[in-house]
Amino acid sequence: MKSKLIKVHPEDNVAVALVDLYAGDTVDFEGKSIAILTDSKAKHKIALTDFKVNDPIYMYGVLVGKALSAINFGGLLTTENVKHEANSVSKKTETTSWTAPDISKWKDRTFMGYHREDGQVGTQNIWLFFPLVFCENRNIELLKDVFEKELSFHKASKQRQLLRNLISGAPEDTAVAEIEEEQAIFDNIQVKFITHQGGCGGIRQDSVSLSKLLAGYVNNPNVAGATVLSLGCQNLQIDIFKQALAEKSAAIKKPVLIYEQQQEGTVDEMLSKIIKDSFEGIKKANQIQRKPASISKLKMGLECGGSDGFSGISANPALGYASDILAAVGGSPILSEFPELCGVEQELVNRCVSDEDAERFMYLMKAYEKSAVDAGSGFDMNPSPGNIKDGLITDAMKSAGAAKKGGTSPIQAILDYGEYVTKPGLNLLCTPGNDVESTTAMVGSGASVVVFTTGLGTPTGNPIAPVLKVASNSTLARRMPDIIDIDSGGVIRGEKTIEEMGEEILEHVIQVASGEIQSKADALGQDDFIPWKRGVSL
Repeated sequence: MKSKLIKVHPEDNVAVALVDLYAGDTVDFEGKSIAILTDSKAKHKIALTDFKVNDPIYMYGVLVGKALSAINFGGLLTTENVKHEANSVSKKTETTSWTAPDISKWKDRTFMGYHREDGQVGTQNIWLFFPLVFCENRNIELLKDVFEKELSFHKASKQRQLLRNLISGAPEDTAVAEIEEEQAIFDNIQVKFITHQGGCGGIRQDSVSLSKLLAGYVNNPNVAGATVLSLGCQNLQIDIFKQALAEKSAAIKKPVLIYEQQQEGTVDEMLSKIIKDSFEGIKKANQIQRKPASISKLKMGLECGGSDGFSGISANPALGYASDILAAVGGSPILSEFPELCGVEQELVNRCVSDEDAERFMYLMKAYEKSAVDAGSGFDMNPSPGNIKDGLITDAMKSAGAAKKGGTSPIQAILDYGEYVTKPGLNLLCTPGNDVESTTAMVGSGASVVVFTTGLGTPTGNPIAPVLKVASNSTLARRMPDIIDIDSGGVIRGEKTIEEMGEEILEHVIQVASGEIQSKADALGQDDFIPWKRGVSL
């Protein structure tokens, strides 16, 4: 590592500590000798000038805060001496030009995917079970128990082995006979299950929003068919779901089996019928084989969570470069988490191809922030304790780094929650910053794979789309190897460029999309699904 500090943008007046620094240290940086005034952990920010009260603080070339008190040259920025501040935006001022990356090695690249009749191509082949209302969760769980035990056979987990030893009184490390491992009945289809707490109660808009999300899951190219359970009297009526599905695809060809308990008789009679019908559908779906498809068919969700002070200078810009390559070849990257775009709105507005989309983005952002303020919160309360501990002390600072996931390509569409991606190129989708709510939404809008950057570590996965984790630092990658797919720490050490790391990420995505390797979240069986009720969630 050549330097102990890095300045992200030439106009910044703070630098990021690449290593732990201590009071009394002297660091040579940009031709100056900086006397470090306070012990400063790596990832935190060091003042490159003397700040007076209310002086603006710039990082990534944008306003990320103001000084609450004087901060001397070489001093540490903290939540005690800095407050959130971000530039406002009122209109599109220009259309940003774009120089696309060289795609000569990518334009003819393919992956092995599952081709659907509507032209979409999936990275997985899944039969999905889900309820329209929480009242059917128990029946979904019963079906899950039946199908998973009979269609998939695995040896006992380490945790079951441990409990077995505890029950028998044997030492914890005693080897015991494993459950015989058998081959799965079907080798080309997965059966997945979703439960949720919605569909009734609340306000009617919640059910309509949920119907759009669930319809998006059925329409997602990773899904071959679905079994849907309804009670009958709930707010989310079958007709509402069917209408949402028709809006996603006017002539959907996938088998969608729907059962209404209040019309089916006993639980046993209903479940027996469901099992018989679904088994036939699963058998047919198993016949679908992977075939080559252009990587332009990929819809890639861009997510971050458990972010740290390195996320915005390693993992996020590297993913942004991968996003730019995918956009340039005609694929569809999806950037979400609107609370984490606070302060970079002007750049995003100017990147919108159409004036209508620019206006829609500003409307959605302002409406979202107003709902947060009306509830006694605000975007400024977005950074979590973990974010703050690792150097992200204002929402604008966090947002400026988070937005780097979206690269620099033109924005082709602005989508509200529940709307489906139909245009190639970068799409912006209105979601919360909450990891699972955002990932859930992007997959419901068509993402066939999600790339998730993290500095602190998170296990988040999804029932129907592989979620790849990119560590912002190698310490995390070494500490949590079971959840991290890609280590971008080489960027921090100066061993790899952003472009090299971005290409490495895209190569990994293609391998996962082709079924050559499994994402760590899928290997752990991490199937997270949380709908957004459109209340205040940051």
